[in-house]
Amino acid sequence: PVLFQMSVSQPQAGRGVPCLRCRGTCAGFEPHSWRKICKSCKCSQEDHSLSSDLEDDRKIGRLLSDSKYSTLTARLKGGDGLRIYKRNRMIITNPIISRKDPTFDTITYEWAPPGLNQKLAMQYMELIPKEMQPVAGTEGAYYRRRQLLRQLPLYDQDPSQCRGLAEGELKLMEDFVKKYKAEALGVGEVALPGQGGDGKEEGKPHDKSIDATKAAESTNGALEPAPAGGHYRCETCKQAVPGDCPVVYADRAGYSRLWHPACFVCCCCSQPLVDLIYFWKSGAAWCGRHYCESLRPRCAGCDEIIFSEDYQQAEGMAWHEKHFACLECETLLNGKPFTLDSTNLLCTTCSQSKRL
Repeated sequence: PVLFQMSVSQPQAGRGVPCLRCRGTCAGFEPHSWRKICKSCKCSQEDHSLSSDLEDDRKIGRLLSDSKYSTLTARLKGGDGLRIYKRNRMIITNPIISRKDPTFDTITYEWAPPGLNQKLAMQYMELIPKEMQPVAGTEGAYYRRRQLLRQLPLYDQDPSQCRGLAEGELKLMEDFVKKYKAEALGVGEVALPGQGGDGKEEGKPHDKSIDATKAAESTNGALEPAPAGGHYRCETCKQAVPGDCPVVYADRAGYSRLWHPACFVCCCCSQPLVDLIYFWKSGAAWCGRHYCESLRPRCAGCDEIIFSEDYQQAEGMAWHEKHFACLECETLLNGKPFTLDSTNLLCTTCSQSKRL
């Protein structure tokens, strides 16, 4: 038997988590004042795996609320109107037959596509690389949590989480978020080839902008016919898709396009789109991080989107004026000599010290 359930978890301790990149050279996460890194080891928050299930569900609930995907959220009791992500957790219990009393082997997937029957859900999971399958307690579950932090930063949607916003920029960010929710944000739908968008019922995860009885509409408004002879091809790898294998549809792309589950990736970083959350632009799917960066520069210091027209630039990167500072001593470097090692900005004194 397979059980689908909405997951609501309790927060987990975070600051005591040692860094996974530098293998515990710091005692635990010590947040910097404005950088999204550990003050001790200089690694990112995602390297410390700080977020809890509840924090992730709150974040995605906020992202999907006030959008046509709000059916994937639920109002949180006592949450002052806040909405939480109705994340599907799939629990599979298989009996183990032995000479003695039977026991059960239970596998828990921390996320599964909504609205699927048991067979299709399991087929979908089998088409995902094993190291990315979100089985609780495995590398795949950690990969999902890390990608939630990486692809969907909270500070890309919530102005209250930003340290780089100057006075007068709050409205710019609010309009930016409102616009991408209306025009670009999407959640992929898993179905068999040719069945995407069919049978819409109240409470289903997708809210079709295209009538399912008509041909799919492309981004330029022209009607696209269904594939001749019932042959379907993946948009990414262009390989044929068997009619009995689940695929991913993106309603903003039109229902004449489909993807293998493992091929539904960001066009910029080629990483699988976590929980099928995508942003549609220029005929391609993007993760949230790279979609935002395609419209506005991102500060290499605080990792937030820059809404000011005055910012520093060097070697293809950008910084808020107040964040153009040495990584080690925090001296502002506007008009001063500096070195750039990867993304690490250093004053000449600290740069020389590191070479010694």
